[in-house]
Amino acid sequence: MLHPDYPLATERLLLRPATAADIDDMHAYKSRPDVCRYLPYDPMSRAEVAERISGVWSRTELTEAGQALNLCVEEAASGRLLGDVVLFWRDAENRTGEIGYVFAPEAAGRGYATEAAGALLALGFEGLALHRVTARLDARNDASCRVLERIGMRREALHLQDMWFKNEWSDTAIYAMLEYEWRESVEAGVRR
Repeated sequence: MLHPDYPLATERLLLRPATAADIDDMHAYKSRPDVCRYLPYDPMSRAEVAERISGVWSRTELTEAGQALNLCVEEAASGRLLGDVVLFWRDAENRTGEIGYVFAPEAAGRGYATEAAGALLALGFEGLALHRVTARLDARNDASCRVLERIGMRREALHLQDMWFKNEWSDTAIYAMLEYEWRESVEAGVRR
């Protein structure tokens, strides 16, 4: 089980549960076709964002496998909402999880996604004691692939045209990291 103390702080970011006050800022990027291009959903209406914030995105802890923890990513210095991240607890027996993230275009190129994704790895490995954390994404999403590589995840697989995605065949890239790799990076001072 995972019961984080919020907000989760990194060098420049705060990760915290979404609130109704986040609806407009979240809708501003989740409604954009360019942001949703590689995501498993289409651009969202304000009502859809509000519904998710009051529903599936309202979880503040993980009590059993199969659940997901969605968190807002806020710039600590300004309080500005930059994006949101998710940690899925996939399997308790095999201790597996998965991470994902989406950021507003204005936040791109500043290392925020890398910093937040690294915090998700810490939450998975340290908070849930996971053995393995993966990330699945459309292989054409080069920027997201670079984020995963910067946090030390390795590309394990490329599934060619394995999914009919938004009216075209898409390749899925699979990235992963094991617990011992995480621990080694912490001991080497790569992670805090």
